[in-house]
Amino acid sequence: MRDPYLYEDIPVLKNKLGITKQDLLDDAEADYVVYRLKDLAINPLPGDYHTDHFLKMHFLIFQDIFEWAGIPRTISIYKEEDVLGGQSIEYSDPFDIVNDIHHVLKEMREKKWFSMNQREIADEFCDSLAALWRIHPFREGNTRTTVTFCCQFIDEKGFKINRKLFEQNAGYVRTALVAYNAYFSDGSDFRKKEYLQRIVYDAFEKE
Repeated sequence: MRDPYLYEDIPVLKNKLGITKQDLLDDAEADYVVYRLKDLAINPLPGDYHTDHFLKMHFLIFQDIFEWAGIPRTISIYKEEDVLGGQSIEYSDPFDIVNDIHHVLKEMREKKWFSMNQREIADEFCDSLAALWRIHPFREGNTRTTVTFCCQFIDEKGFKINRKLFEQNAGYVRTALVAYNAYFSDGSDFRKKEYLQRIVYDAFEKE
């Protein structure tokens, strides 16, 4: 099945800028996204941390680039990961995305954050971040949206976290999220939580 998000015969995501070269799109996207993330750090997106709030976060970050910003993907995705020997994380089926987001965010909101010590808060933050990321609701921009959303949530709880550490180590964060989610429907489990925990611990301690 042809990916409807790509230009015909060109493996580049359709975009508002009409860019058909991947390197140019990467540069343009980075410029717009950096601007949007800086604005969000100063002016948090108001909301109740339900599904619509999360979708609006993606829209706000990627509205300059993609027509489908803020809209869940309509196709299944498979991303070969070097750290998994070419295997992909089992992302949510398109038909399950909205329900999966609802479930993860409900669980995140209902955690007893104020009864935990700092290490427990960091561990629970890792669990929520990784679970939301595993859904991969969008065709592009999942890591940036999920990290930004979860950081804003924990900030509003009064537990300050260093967002810049995630932004400055974006590649590491994505690989750590892959490692955290390396469990599969056939029962195999290769999870390594320590990589994500390491940067999250640092983000709390160095704020």
